[in-house]
This record gives sequence, C-alpha cells and structure tokens, in this order.
Amino acid sequence: MAAVSVFKPGLFNQKVAVVTGGGTGIGKAISTELLELGCSVVISSRNAERLQKVAKEMRQKIPASSPASVTPVPCNIRNEEEVNNLVSSVLRQYGRIDYLVNNGGGQFSSPVENMTSKGWKAVIDTNLTGTFHCCKEVYTAYMKKHGGVIVNIIADMWKGFPGMAHTGAARAAVDNLTKSLAIEWASSGVRVNAVAPGTIFSKTAMENYKELGPHLFKTSVPFSPAKRLGVPEEISSVVCFLLSPAASFISGATLKVDAGQSLYRTMWEIPDHQAWPEAPEGENLVALKELLEPQSKL
Repeated sequence: MAAVSVFKPGLFNQKVAVVTGGGTGIGKAISTELLELGCSVVISSRNAERLQKVAKEMRQKIPASSPASVTPVPCNIRNEEEVNNLVSSVLRQYGRIDYLVNNGGGQFSSPVENMTSKGWKAVIDTNLTGTFHCCKEVYTAYMKKHGGVIVNIIADMWKGFPGMAHTGAARAAVDNLTKSLAIEWASSGVRVNAVAPGTIFSKTAMENYKELGPHLFKTSVPFSPAKRLGVPEEISSVVCFLLSPAASFISGATLKVDAGQSLYRTMWEIPDHQAWPEAPEGENLVALKELLEPQSKL
C-alpha cells in the first residue's frame, strides 16, 4: 500500500463500505486504507474503465488471508436511478452497507461572472444533489433498520470560495445537510459526519485542472500554515477514524483537516481600487485620511 494505516489490522473485518469517487485522489486513498483494514469496498465513479484498472491494482495488494474485497460499480451520482441501482447491487452482493463515504464530486475554476447556468448546475448536481441521492438511498435501503456511518467529504469553503463559488455553495450545503441528517437519523443508529480537507495534492487532481493544475497547487503552498500541501493519505486516516468505534459518540460534526488553512488567508487577491462609496463625513473620516495620507509639515 502507498501508506501503512495507523489503525489495528482487521479493524473493519466483515464490514462493507461504499466510496463514491473511490478510484482517484482522496477516494482512492480512503478505499485503499479501508481494504488494508479488512473492509470490503465498493468503489464507484462514472469512468468504468478507470474503476476496473484501479480495482485490479487494489486487489493485488490485498493479503490472501484478508476477508476484504474490492468491487468497481460505475455510477453517475447525479442520476437517482443509477444511485438506486448501485445500492441494490451492493446489497445483492454483500447483504449489507455499513459505511458510506460521499467523496464523489467535481468542479472547475471560474469567476461567477463567467459561469454558465449549465456549469453551475452541473457542479451543484454532483456535489450536493449527488450526496443527497447517496445518503437517502443507503439509509432507506439498509441503514434505517441496521444503523451505519456516513462521512461526507466537503472543502475549505469557510471564507467563501471565490473562483469556485459553485462548489463553495454546494459544499456549504452538504455541511448543513450533514447536521440535519445526524439529527433525523440518530434514532436509527446512524452517525453522519463530514471532513473538510484543505488543499490536498494528488496527481489526478492536478490533471483534472489541466494546464492550470501545476500553477494552482504551487501557488497554494504559502496559504497553508504548514507551508506544504496535504496528501490524500492524510484525509483517509481521518475518515477511518470517523467510521471506527473510536468515534462512536461523534455525529453531526465537521472535522477540518487543513493544517489551519481555514484560519489563515485566502488566495483570492483583490486589486487596489476606489469603487466603494466614500465613508460618512465627520471627525473620524478626517482622522482616517490624515492617518493614511499625512500632510507634509514643511
């Protein structure tokens, strides 16, 4: 495996997890660590060919003595019928769904004034509506009667998300959805939490942003208090913690995994301008002008 889990071997033996977006980046790291810990994992995304390739790679690393298995199931989480088919296929094969990790998502970089309605809707449908579809179907089909754990992967959108307002709006909505479901489904023994990663580097993430990718990640480094970027394996261990019995009394929480990035500064640069209206007249404005533009005493 790319990284060795800090958790005890066999922690998730005989458990079954569904990980959307499980074939790349953060989702791949989560799936890999769950498999290492004995969990059977269903990885899902729209790209069937890539899923098959990743599943084959993962199978080669599962010890012969492990009860874990990996199953690729293509699914477009925007489509409710496809999500329903995903869940029913998992239940036919395994008879249970103990964990759901809503990692599937996607976005593109653009200021709002250049966004089309189609682009906005695509990101909202994937990141928000797709998460809703998965949560609802897994709950009604299995977890309502048997309990379980759901972890939603969101983002560092606490200061707004200029340049990607569509995903910022969707992820903020999932944060609220997480809190709502934690209360609504508590009586079924279902815990629902979220993880908000900071800037996490992966090869596939960089490739997804095409020619902008290398620049985007390089320029992100100074905006992290750690002065480095995170990697997917630093998210997967947190997800495994939230799924584990160690988090048995945690629900409705969002854990920021960002080295304090959400407390620091934003990458969005506002140019100098004089577009705002003048402040109200008075002695404070006079003093402010004197502070900023002191008159020469000569």
